Amino acid sequence: MKSPKTSGHAPSGQPKRPSPWLRLLPGISPKRRGFVLAWWGFALTFGGMRLLTWLIHIDVAGVGDMQAGGVHIHHYVWGILLLAVVGAASLADRTARARAWMGLAYGVGLALVVDEAALLISLEDVYWDTEGGFSIALAIAVIAVAGSVLAMTRGRRASRNDPDDES
Repeated sequence: MKSPKTSGHAPSGQPKRPSPWLRLLPGISPKRRGFVLAWWGFALTFGGMRLLTWLIHIDVAGVGDMQAGGVHIHHYVWGILLLAVVGAASLADRTARARAWMGLAYGVGLALVVDEAALLISLEDVYWDTEGGFSIALAIAVIAVAGSVLAMTRGRRASRNDPDDES
C-alpha cells in the first residue's frame, strides 16, 4: 500500500488539493515562493494603503480613519501586530504552503509599517507633509531592491515531484 505522500491522496482517502501558490507561481521553487509573495504583498499593500489614505484625506464618503475611543489607530499598529504573529509562527517548522502564506503576511505587515516610517521617526503625523515623502522613498527603495534581488538571483525551478509542494 502506498503512503499518502506518494499516492496523491490525503490520509482521509480524499485527493490532495495542490497548493494555490503552486498554480499561481508554477515556476517558483517552494523555498522561494514566500519571498516572492512577500514582495508582492508589500508592493500591493503599500499602493493600497496610499490609495486608501488619499481617499480619507480628500473626504470620500464612507471612507474614514479607524478609531478606538476617539483615538486614531495608525496602520503601522496593525503592521507591527502582523509582523509579531508572523515572527512567532516562523519559529516552528512549516510546510511550503504555510511558508508562502507567512511570506505574504510578512510583506503586508512590513508595508503597513514602512508606509508610516516618517511618522515613526518624527513622532508627528507627517503623512501628507513634505517629511512624509521619506516613507514613499523608503517603500519604493524596498520594492526596487527586493525586486532586483529576486530578479538577479535564481532559485531552482519547482518540479512536479517536489515533496514540498504537496504541503
